Amino acid sequence: MTDTSRCFLLLPCAGVGARAQAKSAAGADLPKQYQPILGRAVVQHTLDALQPLTEIAQTLVVLAPDDTHFAALCTPSAHVTVAYCGGATRAQTVANGLQHLRAHCGAEVGDWVLVHDAARCLIAPAWVRRLMQACQAADSGGLLAVPVADTLKAADSAQRVAETVERSNKWLAQTPQMFRLGELQTALAACHAVSDEASAMEQAGHAPLLLPGHTHNLKVTYPEDFALAQSILRLRAEQQT
Repeated sequence: MTDTSRCFLLLPCAGVGARAQAKSAAGADLPKQYQPILGRAVVQHTLDALQPLTEIAQTLVVLAPDDTHFAALCTPSAHVTVAYCGGATRAQTVANGLQHLRAHCGAEVGDWVLVHDAARCLIAPAWVRRLMQACQAADSGGLLAVPVADTLKAADSAQRVAETVERSNKWLAQTPQMFRLGELQTALAACHAVSDEASAMEQAGHAPLLLPGHTHNLKVTYPEDFALAQSILRLRAEQQT
């Protein structure tokens, strides 16, 4: 039987990015998703990177109710919708975004939704397509992730090594994370203190697929990440010329 469900993309973009601690050129504080890299906001780079995914029925960017930066700094394509319904936490922002997709974008509970960090501006369409194909083939939600390569240490309260943690089955979660819309809505409504969608699905009894991502799919978080992202974006631009 052919799966006729559609796929939507949701970008939670309501955070303040306190860890980035970066300044705009004018010296004013800006959330990390609006910090400039090569003259454009981080989230604009993210939207541009995802634009070739014609398989996506609609992209929804979920902003804080009082956001004024997106309209001033970003130029979304015709397939991008903006909703000012972000919440106090990522989980609330995503849950509100899912409700908006159902109420205003024609999404149904059986449709797929890809949730992607606005600050992962180095995402490549090929990585997203690999995730989409795997999830649809298995009829199971999943996420991009990379196996842990470094030795893991657990710290005690004094920031001393308490133990070395086995790394053989450990992965670093990335985004996008892809799930059936209705199942993700149900999981988020019942979850407790989660930092990503896969955690909510795990609490609901699901076992999401782990699809190999890429180390370049970093989440711009700390000040030094901006320089690294800029270098990678500049290299990609040079390779295309």
